[in-house]
Amino acid sequence: MLVTSYQVRSFQLSDYVAVTKLFKNVLSDACYDETMAAFARQLSWDSELVMVAEENEEIVGVIVGTIDKQQAYYYRIAVEHNYQRRGIGQALIESLRGRFVMRKVHRIMVTVDVHNEVVLPLYEKAGYRADDFSRSAHRLSIVNG
Repeated sequence: MLVTSYQVRSFQLSDYVAVTKLFKNVLSDACYDETMAAFARQLSWDSELVMVAEENEEIVGVIVGTIDKQQAYYYRIAVEHNYQRRGIGQALIESLRGRFVMRKVHRIMVTVDVHNEVVLPLYEKAGYRADDFSRSAHRLSIVNG
């Protein structure tokens, strides 16, 4: 069994190219285009709600969240194919949950759209239930409050 040693940390500007490449490798073209636009907006508002997983100085996972009116939302998560099923996604979710809790939000939700239905079991494994899933469109297209 291969043991991985990764760390989860805050996004840094120097990660931008690697994160863009990761999104391109993992997401469908339509999801990539939508995600990159929202990712850019989130970075301009609050880059502390973007976390990356790094192994051997390589970005292998990313999670993007946002806060709107005291509600926190997981927006998009992506882990490189060769690194999936190693706990990286769970670690990203937990790290971002910690950020949300520090911000004293009233509720944490998982944004659901046609592109991320496939990862809902990952959030369920992290303890989120169907009533924690928000199907409202484009959470990152509104101004954070």
